Amino acid sequence: MTDTWKCDVCGYVHSGAEPPRSCPVCGADRDCFGPLVIVAARPPDLHASVWRCTICDHLNPGSEPPENCPVCGAPAHLFEPSGTATPATFASDVKRLVIVGAGVAGVTAAEEARKAAPDVAIVLVSRERSLPYYRLNLTRYLAGEVSADELIMQPEGWYRERRIDWQAGEVMSIDREARRVGLRDGTWLLYDRLILAGGSHPFVPPIAGVTRDGVGVLRTLDDACAIEGRLAPGRRCVCLGGGLLGLETAGALQKRGGQVTVLEGQPWLLPRQLPRQGGELLQELIEGRGIGVRCGVEIRELSGDEQVRGVRLEDGSELPAELVVVSAGVRPNSYLARQAGLKVDTGILVDDRMTTSDPAILAAGDIAEHRGLLYGIWPASYAQGMIAGLNAVGGTADFSGLPPTTRLKVLDVDLFSIGALALPDASYRLVEERDGGTYRGLVIRDGRIVGAALLGDSSLAAPLTEAVREATPLAELPELVAAFPRLGAG
Repeated sequence: MTDTWKCDVCGYVHSGAEPPRSCPVCGADRDCFGPLVIVAARPPDLHASVWRCTICDHLNPGSEPPENCPVCGAPAHLFEPSGTATPATFASDVKRLVIVGAGVAGVTAAEEARKAAPDVAIVLVSRERSLPYYRLNLTRYLAGEVSADELIMQPEGWYRERRIDWQAGEVMSIDREARRVGLRDGTWLLYDRLILAGGSHPFVPPIAGVTRDGVGVLRTLDDACAIEGRLAPGRRCVCLGGGLLGLETAGALQKRGGQVTVLEGQPWLLPRQLPRQGGELLQELIEGRGIGVRCGVEIRELSGDEQVRGVRLEDGSELPAELVVVSAGVRPNSYLARQAGLKVDTGILVDDRMTTSDPAILAAGDIAEHRGLLYGIWPASYAQGMIAGLNAVGGTADFSGLPPTTRLKVLDVDLFSIGALALPDASYRLVEERDGGTYRGLVIRDGRIVGAALLGDSSLAAPLTEAVREATPLAELPELVAAFPRLGAG
Protein backbone atom coordinates (compact mmCIF):
# COMPACT_ATOMS: atom_id res chain seq x y z
CA MET A 1 0.00 0.00 0.00
CA THR A 2 2.35 2.72 -1.22
CA ASP A 3 0.31 4.55 -3.91
CA THR A 4 -0.69 7.38 -1.61
CA TRP A 5 0.54 10.96 -1.54
CA LYS A 6 0.22 13.52 1.25
CA CYS A 7 -0.20 17.25 0.71
CA ASP A 8 2.31 18.83 3.08
CA VAL A 9 0.29 22.05 3.22
CA CYS A 10 -3.14 20.83 4.38
CA GLY A 11 -2.60 17.10 4.94
CA TYR A 12 -4.98 15.89 2.21
CA VAL A 13 -4.13 12.35 1.06
CA HIS A 14 -4.36 11.39 -2.62
CA SER A 15 -4.53 7.80 -3.89
CA GLY A 16 -2.84 7.05 -7.19
CA ALA A 17 0.43 6.16 -8.86
CA GLU A 18 1.37 9.85 -9.12
CA PRO A 19 0.53 12.92 -7.03
CA PRO A 20 -2.19 15.20 -8.45
CA ARG A 21 -1.32 18.34 -10.42
CA SER A 22 -2.68 20.41 -7.53
CA CYS A 23 -4.33 19.69 -4.19
CA PRO A 24 -8.15 19.57 -4.54
CA VAL A 25 -8.51 20.81 -0.96
CA CYS A 26 -6.05 23.70 -0.58
CA GLY A 27 -4.78 24.22 -4.15
CA ALA A 28 -1.12 23.55 -3.32
CA ASP A 29 1.16 22.68 -6.26
CA ARG A 30 2.22 19.13 -7.09
CA ASP A 31 5.67 19.62 -5.56
CA CYS A 32 4.02 20.05 -2.16
CA PHE A 33 3.05 16.35 -2.19
CA GLY A 34 5.23 13.64 -0.68
CA PRO A 35 4.74 9.86 -0.49
CA LEU A 36 2.77 8.44 2.42
CA VAL A 37 4.04 4.92 2.94
CA ILE A 38 1.91 2.38 4.80
CA VAL A 39 3.72 -0.88 5.41
CA ALA A 40 1.84 -4.16 5.08
CA ALA A 41 2.82 -7.05 7.33
CA ARG A 42 2.86 -10.77 6.72
CA PRO A 43 0.05 -12.80 8.27
CA PRO A 44 1.03 -14.12 11.70
CA ASP A 45 1.81 -17.79 12.08
CA LEU A 46 1.79 -17.99 15.85
CA HIS A 47 -0.14 -20.13 18.31
CA ALA A 48 -0.81 -18.79 21.75
CA SER A 49 -0.17 -20.88 24.80
CA VAL A 50 -1.64 -18.27 27.15
CA TRP A 51 -4.81 -16.22 26.68
CA ARG A 52 -5.60 -12.91 28.38
CA CYS A 53 -9.11 -11.83 29.37
CA THR A 54 -9.58 -8.28 28.03
CA ILE A 55 -12.11 -7.56 30.79
CA CYS A 56 -10.17 -8.44 33.96
CA ASP A 57 -6.67 -9.34 32.58
CA HIS A 58 -6.84 -12.94 33.89
CA LEU A 59 -4.27 -15.17 32.13
CA ASN A 60 -5.52 -18.60 31.10
CA PRO A 61 -3.10 -21.28 29.79
CA GLY A 62 -4.06 -23.44 26.82
CA SER A 63 -4.04 -23.60 23.03
CA GLU A 64 -7.53 -22.04 22.98
CA PRO A 65 -9.30 -19.53 25.22
CA PRO A 66 -11.67 -20.89 27.89
CA GLU A 67 -15.40 -20.93 27.21
CA ASN A 68 -15.79 -18.37 29.99
CA CYS A 69 -13.31 -16.48 32.15
CA PRO A 70 -13.06 -18.23 35.53
CA VAL A 71 -12.64 -14.86 37.25
CA CYS A 72 -15.20 -12.52 35.67
CA GLY A 73 -17.21 -14.84 33.42
CA ALA A 74 -16.34 -13.08 30.13
CA PRO A 75 -16.98 -15.27 27.04
CA ALA A 76 -14.22 -16.74 24.88
CA HIS A 77 -14.32 -14.04 22.21
CA LEU A 78 -13.19 -11.45 24.78
CA PHE A 79 -9.84 -13.24 25.20
CA GLU A 80 -6.72 -12.43 23.20
CA PRO A 81 -3.39 -14.24 22.81
CA SER A 82 -0.85 -13.21 25.42
CA GLY A 83 2.96 -13.34 25.62
CA THR A 84 4.75 -13.31 22.28
CA ALA A 85 1.74 -14.40 20.27
CA THR A 86 0.19 -11.99 17.78
CA PRO A 87 -3.55 -11.31 17.97
CA ALA A 88 -5.35 -13.59 15.56
CA THR A 89 -7.33 -12.40 12.57
CA PHE A 90 -10.97 -13.29 12.21
CA ALA A 91 -11.71 -13.02 8.51
CA SER A 92 -14.03 -16.05 8.49
CA ASP A 93 -16.43 -14.77 11.15
CA VAL A 94 -16.64 -11.09 10.15
CA LYS A 95 -20.04 -10.54 8.59
CA ARG A 96 -20.86 -7.10 9.95
CA LEU A 97 -18.53 -4.14 10.54
CA VAL A 98 -19.68 -1.03 12.41
CA ILE A 99 -17.59 2.15 12.27
CA VAL A 100 -18.32 4.91 14.77
CA GLY A 101 -17.22 8.28 13.44
CA ALA A 102 -17.31 9.64 9.89
CA GLY A 103 -14.21 11.78 9.70
CA VAL A 104 -11.27 10.90 7.49
CA ALA A 105 -10.34 7.87 9.64
CA GLY A 106 -13.85 6.42 9.58
CA VAL A 107 -14.53 7.03 5.89
CA THR A 108 -11.11 5.65 4.89
CA ALA A 109 -11.66 2.59 7.09
CA ALA A 110 -15.01 1.94 5.40
CA GLU A 111 -13.52 2.31 1.93
CA GLU A 112 -10.56 0.01 2.68
CA ALA A 113 -12.76 -2.61 4.34
CA ARG A 114 -15.03 -2.68 1.30
CA LYS A 115 -12.07 -3.15 -1.06
CA ALA A 116 -10.82 -6.09 1.01
CA ALA A 117 -14.18 -7.70 1.84
CA PRO A 118 -16.88 -7.30 -0.83
CA ASP A 119 -19.51 -9.22 1.15
CA VAL A 120 -19.15 -7.73 4.63
CA ALA A 121 -22.00 -5.44 5.73
CA ILE A 122 -20.53 -2.04 6.62
CA VAL A 123 -22.34 0.57 8.73
CA LEU A 124 -20.77 4.03 9.12
CA VAL A 125 -22.31 6.05 11.97
CA SER A 126 -21.90 9.83 12.02
CA ARG A 127 -22.84 12.09 14.91
CA GLU A 128 -23.36 14.94 12.44
CA ARG A 129 -26.29 14.91 10.03
CA SER A 130 -24.35 16.32 7.08
CA LEU A 131 -22.41 14.05 4.77
CA PRO A 132 -18.78 13.51 5.91
CA TYR A 133 -16.73 16.59 5.03
CA TYR A 134 -13.17 17.91 5.02
CA ARG A 135 -12.88 19.26 8.56
CA LEU A 136 -9.43 20.67 7.79
CA ASN A 137 -11.08 23.05 5.31
CA LEU A 138 -13.38 24.75 7.82
CA THR A 139 -11.13 27.79 8.09
CA ARG A 140 -11.27 28.19 4.30
CA TYR A 141 -15.05 27.97 4.50
CA LEU A 142 -15.04 30.61 7.25
CA ALA A 143 -12.83 32.80 5.05
CA GLY A 144 -15.35 32.50 2.21
CA GLU A 145 -12.92 30.64 -0.06
CA VAL A 146 -15.01 27.47 -0.42
CA SER A 147 -18.73 26.68 -0.16
CA ALA A 148 -20.39 24.14 2.14
CA ASP A 149 -20.90 21.82 -0.86
CA GLU A 150 -17.16 21.92 -1.60
CA LEU A 151 -16.40 20.65 1.91
CA ILE A 152 -18.08 17.29 1.26
CA MET A 153 -15.63 14.36 0.93
CA GLN A 154 -17.84 12.18 -1.26
CA PRO A 155 -21.38 12.56 -2.63
CA GLU A 156 -24.18 10.41 -1.24
CA GLY A 157 -24.04 8.15 -4.30
CA TRP A 158 -20.45 7.19 -3.50
CA TYR A 159 -21.63 5.40 -0.34
CA ARG A 160 -24.50 3.69 -2.17
CA GLU A 161 -22.20 2.40 -4.91
CA ARG A 162 -19.90 0.85 -2.31
CA ARG A 163 -22.77 -0.48 -0.19
CA ILE A 164 -21.62 1.51 2.82
CA ASP A 165 -24.64 2.18 5.02
CA TRP A 166 -23.99 5.76 6.13
CA GLN A 167 -26.37 6.92 8.85
CA ALA A 168 -26.60 9.80 11.30
CA GLY A 169 -26.85 8.93 14.97
CA GLU A 170 -25.07 9.28 18.30
CA VAL A 171 -23.61 6.13 19.85
CA MET A 172 -24.28 6.10 23.59
CA SER A 173 -22.93 2.71 24.72
CA ILE A 174 -20.93 -0.35 23.72
CA ASP A 175 -22.02 -3.83 24.85
CA ARG A 176 -18.85 -5.87 24.33
CA GLU A 177 -20.33 -9.21 25.38
CA ALA A 178 -23.27 -8.96 22.99
CA ARG A 179 -21.12 -7.15 20.39
CA ARG A 180 -23.52 -4.30 19.80
CA VAL A 181 -23.60 -0.50 20.10
CA GLY A 182 -26.57 1.46 21.35
CA LEU A 183 -27.74 4.69 19.71
CA ARG A 184 -29.47 7.62 21.37
CA ASP A 185 -32.77 6.76 19.67
CA GLY A 186 -32.79 3.36 21.41
CA THR A 187 -31.74 1.21 18.46
CA TRP A 188 -28.87 -1.28 18.62
CA LEU A 189 -26.34 -2.12 15.91
CA LEU A 190 -24.76 -5.59 16.01
CA TYR A 191 -21.14 -6.01 15.01
CA ASP A 192 -18.53 -8.70 14.50
CA ARG A 193 -15.87 -5.99 14.36
CA LEU A 194 -16.13 -2.43 15.61
CA ILE A 195 -13.90 0.51 14.66
CA LEU A 196 -13.94 3.53 16.94
CA ALA A 197 -13.06 6.67 14.95
CA GLY A 198 -14.98 9.27 16.93
CA GLY A 199 -12.23 11.88 16.75
CA SER A 200 -11.81 14.58 19.36
CA HIS A 201 -13.54 17.61 20.83
CA PRO A 202 -12.25 21.13 21.51
CA PHE A 203 -10.72 21.78 24.90
CA VAL A 204 -12.32 24.83 26.49
CA PRO A 205 -10.38 26.06 29.55
CA PRO A 206 -12.44 26.92 32.64
CA ILE A 207 -12.24 30.69 32.09
CA ALA A 208 -14.80 32.89 33.81
CA GLY A 209 -17.33 34.09 31.23
CA VAL A 210 -16.57 31.41 28.64
CA THR A 211 -20.29 30.58 28.33
CA ARG A 212 -21.30 34.11 27.25
CA ASP A 213 -22.89 34.65 23.84
CA GLY A 214 -20.29 35.34 21.20
CA VAL A 215 -17.79 32.81 22.55
CA GLY A 216 -17.30 29.69 20.43
CA VAL A 217 -14.99 27.05 19.03
CA LEU A 218 -14.26 25.91 15.48
CA ARG A 219 -14.53 22.14 15.17
CA THR A 220 -17.66 21.39 13.12
CA LEU A 221 -19.54 22.92 10.21
CA ASP A 222 -22.20 24.07 12.68
CA ASP A 223 -19.49 25.87 14.65
CA ALA A 224 -18.27 27.59 11.47
CA CYS A 225 -21.82 28.67 10.57
CA ALA A 226 -22.36 30.05 14.09
CA ILE A 227 -19.15 32.11 13.90
CA GLU A 228 -20.01 33.25 10.37
CA GLY A 229 -23.38 34.50 11.63
CA ARG A 230 -21.65 36.85 14.06
CA LEU A 231 -19.14 38.27 11.58
CA ALA A 232 -19.43 41.78 10.25
CA PRO A 233 -16.95 44.34 8.87
CA GLY A 234 -15.06 45.91 11.74
CA ARG A 235 -16.19 43.30 14.28
CA ARG A 236 -13.59 43.03 17.05
CA CYS A 237 -12.46 39.41 17.31
CA VAL A 238 -10.06 37.64 19.66
CA CYS A 239 -8.61 34.17 19.08
CA LEU A 240 -7.56 32.47 22.30
CA GLY A 241 -4.63 30.29 21.26
CA GLY A 242 -1.81 30.86 18.81
CA GLY A 243 -1.53 27.30 17.54
CA LEU A 244 -2.10 26.24 13.94
CA LEU A 245 -5.91 26.36 14.15
CA GLY A 246 -5.84 29.65 16.03
CA LEU A 247 -3.66 31.31 13.40
CA GLU A 248 -5.68 29.92 10.50
CA THR A 249 -8.89 31.06 12.20
CA ALA A 250 -7.43 34.53 12.76
CA GLY A 251 -6.57 34.78 9.07
CA ALA A 252 -10.10 33.72 8.09
CA LEU A 253 -11.73 36.23 10.44
CA GLN A 254 -9.56 39.04 9.13
CA LYS A 255 -10.40 38.12 5.55
CA ARG A 256 -14.08 38.53 6.43
CA GLY A 257 -13.45 42.04 7.75
CA GLY A 258 -12.78 41.36 11.42
CA GLN A 259 -10.30 43.28 13.55
CA VAL A 260 -8.38 40.33 14.99
CA THR A 261 -6.05 39.78 17.93
CA VAL A 262 -4.40 36.45 18.80
CA LEU A 263 -3.62 35.71 22.46
CA GLU A 264 -1.09 32.97 23.25
CA GLY A 265 -0.07 31.78 26.69
CA GLN A 266 3.35 30.47 25.61
CA PRO A 267 6.33 32.85 25.21
CA TRP A 268 6.21 32.56 21.40
CA LEU A 269 3.94 31.25 18.66
CA LEU A 270 3.95 27.57 17.74
CA PRO A 271 6.55 26.42 20.30
CA ARG A 272 6.11 22.78 19.20
CA GLN A 273 6.82 23.64 15.57
CA LEU A 274 9.31 26.49 15.85
CA PRO A 275 12.29 27.42 18.03
CA ARG A 276 11.92 30.77 19.77
CA GLN A 277 13.66 32.83 17.10
CA GLY A 278 11.38 31.36 14.43
CA GLY A 279 8.27 31.92 16.54
CA GLU A 280 9.20 35.54 17.14
CA LEU A 281 9.74 36.12 13.41
CA LEU A 282 6.36 34.54 12.67
CA GLN A 283 4.76 37.00 15.09
CA GLU A 284 6.44 39.91 13.28
CA LEU A 285 5.20 38.67 9.91
CA ILE A 286 1.64 38.18 11.14
CA GLU A 287 1.55 41.57 12.84
CA GLY A 288 2.82 43.09 9.61
CA ARG A 289 -0.35 41.82 7.94
CA GLY A 290 -2.62 43.59 10.38
CA ILE A 291 -3.35 40.91 12.99
CA GLY A 292 -2.48 41.70 16.58
CA VAL A 293 -0.49 39.10 18.55
CA ARG A 294 0.27 38.97 22.26
CA CYS A 295 2.29 36.08 23.69
CA GLY A 296 2.98 35.05 27.26
CA VAL A 297 -0.41 36.31 28.50
CA GLU A 298 -2.79 34.89 31.11
CA ILE A 299 -6.53 35.37 30.78
CA ARG A 300 -8.52 36.35 33.87
CA GLU A 301 -12.03 36.40 32.38
CA LEU A 302 -14.21 37.06 29.36
CA SER A 303 -16.11 40.16 30.41
CA GLY A 304 -19.58 41.32 29.46
CA ASP A 305 -23.22 40.63 30.29
CA GLU A 306 -25.07 37.92 28.34
CA GLN A 307 -22.91 38.93 25.39
CA VAL A 308 -19.11 38.88 25.56
CA ARG A 309 -17.66 42.39 25.50
CA GLY A 310 -13.97 41.86 26.10
CA VAL A 311 -11.07 39.72 27.27
CA ARG A 312 -9.55 40.77 30.60
CA LEU A 313 -5.95 39.72 31.24
CA GLU A 314 -4.17 39.02 34.53
CA ASP A 315 -2.07 42.17 34.10
CA GLY A 316 -5.29 44.19 34.34
CA SER A 317 -5.53 45.18 30.68
CA GLU A 318 -8.62 44.42 28.62
CA LEU A 319 -9.16 43.87 24.91
CA PRO A 320 -12.63 44.75 23.57
CA ALA A 321 -14.27 41.84 21.72
CA GLU A 322 -17.70 41.01 20.32
CA LEU A 323 -16.49 37.60 19.11
CA VAL A 324 -14.09 35.21 20.87
CA VAL A 325 -12.95 31.93 19.31
CA VAL A 326 -11.27 29.45 21.66
CA SER A 327 -8.47 27.41 20.01
CA ALA A 328 -6.87 25.72 23.00
CA GLY A 329 -6.36 22.28 21.49
CA VAL A 330 -8.48 19.14 21.43
CA ARG A 331 -9.10 16.06 23.58
CA PRO A 332 -9.93 12.55 22.29
CA ASN A 333 -13.56 11.42 22.54
CA SER A 334 -12.61 8.45 24.71
CA TYR A 335 -15.65 8.41 27.02
CA LEU A 336 -17.36 5.48 25.27
CA ALA A 337 -14.18 3.42 25.39
CA ARG A 338 -13.66 4.10 29.10
CA GLN A 339 -17.29 3.23 29.80
CA ALA A 340 -16.87 -0.06 27.91
CA GLY A 341 -13.75 -1.01 29.88
CA LEU A 342 -11.22 -0.64 27.08
CA LYS A 343 -7.69 0.40 28.01
CA VAL A 344 -7.44 4.17 27.75
CA ASP A 345 -4.71 6.63 28.69
CA THR A 346 -5.31 10.00 27.06
CA GLY A 347 -6.66 8.23 23.97
CA ILE A 348 -7.69 4.63 23.34
CA LEU A 349 -4.56 2.48 23.47
CA VAL A 350 -3.91 0.59 20.22
CA ASP A 351 -1.16 -1.66 18.89
CA ASP A 352 0.47 -1.43 15.46
CA ARG A 353 -2.60 -3.05 13.90
CA MET A 354 -4.86 -0.45 15.49
CA THR A 355 -6.39 -3.12 17.74
CA THR A 356 -7.56 -2.07 21.20
CA SER A 357 -7.47 -4.20 24.38
CA ASP A 358 -10.56 -5.97 22.96
CA PRO A 359 -9.52 -7.94 19.84
CA ALA A 360 -12.93 -7.32 18.25
CA ILE A 361 -12.55 -3.53 18.53
CA LEU A 362 -10.12 -1.29 16.65
CA ALA A 363 -9.57 2.46 16.85
CA ALA A 364 -8.15 5.04 14.44
CA GLY A 365 -7.64 8.77 14.08
CA ASP A 366 -7.63 11.44 16.78
CA ILE A 367 -9.17 9.01 19.27
CA ALA A 368 -6.33 6.45 19.02
CA GLU A 369 -3.14 6.57 21.11
CA HIS A 370 -0.36 4.68 19.34
CA ARG A 371 3.01 4.13 21.05
CA GLY A 372 2.22 6.98 23.41
CA LEU A 373 1.37 9.44 20.61
CA LEU A 374 -1.84 11.22 19.69
CA TYR A 375 -1.24 12.60 16.20
CA GLY A 376 -4.29 14.77 15.58
CA ILE A 377 -3.33 15.27 11.91
CA TRP A 378 -5.02 14.25 8.67
CA PRO A 379 -2.27 11.98 7.22
CA ALA A 380 -2.05 9.87 10.39
CA SER A 381 -5.84 9.57 10.59
CA TYR A 382 -5.94 8.48 6.95
CA ALA A 383 -3.19 5.89 7.41
CA GLN A 384 -4.67 4.55 10.64
CA GLY A 385 -8.14 4.39 9.11
CA MET A 386 -6.79 2.45 6.14
CA ILE A 387 -5.04 -0.06 8.38
CA ALA A 388 -7.97 -0.41 10.79
CA GLY A 389 -10.41 -0.98 7.92
CA LEU A 390 -8.23 -3.65 6.35
CA ASN A 391 -7.43 -5.44 9.60
CA ALA A 392 -11.04 -5.37 10.80
CA VAL A 393 -12.01 -7.71 7.95
CA GLY A 394 -9.04 -10.04 8.30
CA GLY A 395 -6.08 -8.15 6.89
CA THR A 396 -2.62 -7.86 8.43
CA ALA A 397 -1.15 -4.38 8.10
CA ASP A 398 0.96 -2.40 10.56
CA PHE A 399 1.07 1.31 11.36
CA SER A 400 4.67 2.12 12.25
CA GLY A 401 4.05 5.80 12.95
CA LEU A 402 4.73 9.07 11.12
CA PRO A 403 7.20 11.85 11.89
CA PRO A 404 5.38 14.98 13.11
CA THR A 405 5.26 17.38 10.18
CA THR A 406 3.65 20.77 9.77
CA ARG A 407 3.31 22.88 6.67
CA LEU A 408 1.16 25.98 6.90
CA LYS A 409 0.32 28.84 4.59
CA VAL A 410 -1.66 31.54 6.33
CA LEU A 411 -1.61 35.20 5.30
CA ASP A 412 0.99 34.24 2.67
CA VAL A 413 3.47 33.05 5.31
CA ASP A 414 5.11 29.71 4.45
CA LEU A 415 5.94 27.47 7.40
CA PHE A 416 7.42 23.98 7.43
CA SER A 417 8.35 21.94 10.49
CA ILE A 418 9.30 18.29 11.02
CA GLY A 419 10.62 16.15 13.83
CA ALA A 420 11.93 17.16 17.25
CA LEU A 421 12.48 20.88 17.80
CA ALA A 422 13.10 20.76 21.56
CA LEU A 423 16.59 20.37 23.05
CA PRO A 424 16.15 17.93 25.95
CA ASP A 425 19.88 17.62 26.69
CA ALA A 426 23.34 18.65 25.53
CA SER A 427 23.47 15.96 22.85
CA TYR A 428 21.14 18.12 20.73
CA ARG A 429 22.37 21.20 18.88
CA LEU A 430 20.24 23.94 17.29
CA VAL A 431 21.63 25.60 14.16
CA GLU A 432 19.71 28.70 13.03
CA GLU A 433 19.89 31.08 10.07
CA ARG A 434 17.77 34.24 9.76
CA ASP A 435 17.78 36.51 6.73
CA GLY A 436 15.17 39.27 6.76
CA GLY A 437 11.77 37.60 6.58
CA THR A 438 13.08 34.03 6.36
CA TYR A 439 14.22 31.64 9.05
CA ARG A 440 15.83 28.19 8.91
CA GLY A 441 16.57 26.01 11.90
CA LEU A 442 18.00 22.51 12.25
CA VAL A 443 18.22 20.31 15.33
CA ILE A 444 21.25 17.99 15.09
CA ARG A 445 22.04 14.92 17.15
CA ASP A 446 24.80 12.38 16.59
CA GLY A 447 25.61 13.83 13.17
CA ARG A 448 22.03 13.55 11.90
CA ILE A 449 19.13 15.97 11.46
CA VAL A 450 16.34 15.06 13.89
CA GLY A 451 14.25 18.21 13.45
CA ALA A 452 13.92 21.14 11.07
CA ALA A 453 11.92 24.34 10.73
CA LEU A 454 11.60 26.71 7.78
CA LEU A 455 9.75 30.02 7.77
CA GLY A 456 9.23 32.32 4.79
CA ASP A 457 10.91 29.93 2.34
CA SER A 458 10.04 26.23 2.38
CA SER A 459 12.00 25.23 -0.73
CA LEU A 460 14.14 22.83 1.34
CA ALA A 461 11.11 21.02 2.79
CA ALA A 462 11.40 17.92 0.59
CA PRO A 463 15.11 17.13 1.18
CA LEU A 464 14.78 17.89 4.91
CA THR A 465 11.77 15.57 5.18
CA GLU A 466 13.74 12.76 3.57
CA ALA A 467 16.80 13.45 5.73
CA VAL A 468 14.77 13.26 8.96
CA ARG A 469 12.78 10.21 7.93
CA GLU A 470 15.83 8.29 6.70
CA ALA A 471 18.16 9.49 9.51
CA THR A 472 20.77 10.29 6.85
CA PRO A 473 24.22 11.31 8.18
CA LEU A 474 25.15 14.94 7.50
CA ALA A 475 28.23 13.75 5.63
CA GLU A 476 25.89 12.40 2.95
CA LEU A 477 23.95 15.67 2.62
CA PRO A 478 26.37 18.15 1.01
CA GLU A 479 23.59 20.32 -0.52
CA LEU A 480 21.84 20.76 2.83
CA VAL A 481 25.10 21.45 4.61
CA ALA A 482 25.90 24.14 2.03
CA ALA A 483 22.53 25.79 2.75
CA PHE A 484 23.40 26.09 6.46
CA PRO A 485 26.87 27.66 6.72
CA ARG A 486 26.80 27.51 10.53
CA LEU A 487 26.70 23.71 10.48
CA GLY A 488 30.45 23.71 10.23
CA ALA A 489 30.87 26.05 13.21
CA GLY A 490 31.26 23.78 16.22
